[in-house]
Amino acid sequence: MEKDTLTKRSAVRTREEALRSCRHLFWVAGLALAIILVISCGGDSGINRVATPKDMAPNFSFTLYQGEVELGAEALELSDLRGRPTVLNFWAGLCPPCRAELPDLQLFYEDFNDRVTVVGVDIGTFTGLGNQDDARNLLRELAINYPNGYTSDDSVVRRYQVLSMPTTFFINSKGEIFKKWNGALNRDILTEQTTELLNQESGS
Repeated sequence: MEKDTLTKRSAVRTREEALRSCRHLFWVAGLALAIILVISCGGDSGINRVATPKDMAPNFSFTLYQGEVELGAEALELSDLRGRPTVLNFWAGLCPPCRAELPDLQLFYEDFNDRVTVVGVDIGTFTGLGNQDDARNLLRELAINYPNGYTSDDSVVRRYQVLSMPTTFFINSKGEIFKKWNGALNRDILTEQTTELLNQESGS
C-alpha cells in the first residue's frame, strides 16, 4: 500500500514537472516569436529613412481588394499609374507597425487623393505576416478605403529590397523613385515627403 502511495506521488511530481517544462518552452517560444516579429516588422518605428536614386520603380502586377473605381480596373500594373505621383505602401495583415500606420495613411489619402495616387500592396504571403484574409480583415476593421490590393509576384520583395515592414516608396509621375522609407511612418511624415515630391514635380 505504501509503495502504491509513493508511486502515485512520484507520478504526480513527474506530471507537474512536465507541465512546468512545457510552460517554460511555450514562454521561450513566445518570446522568440515576439523578437522575430519586431525584427521582421521594422522595429525602428519608421525612423530609418533611405533616399533612393532616381531609378525606375520596378513594374509588377497587382490585384485590388478595393479601389477599382478610383484606379480604373481590378487587375493593374504599377506602370498603369504613371502620369501622376504615387505613394506605394508595402504592408501585411499581421504586421503590428502596419496596423499602427494604416489610419495615418487613410488620413493622408483624404488630404492628398486629388494630387497623388495612394495604393497599398499586401505582401504578407511573402513575409510570413498573414494571408489575404488577414489583410482584408484588417482593412475592414480599421475602415480603410483607399486603394489596396495584393501581388502574386514574389520577386517584388527582392526587387524593391523590402527589408522591413512596412516599406513605402514615393514615386514621381514618370515612374521614378523619389524616396524610400523603411518602417512605419505617420501623417506628418507622409505630408512632408509628398510635398517635397510635388515641389520637385512643379520645379519649385
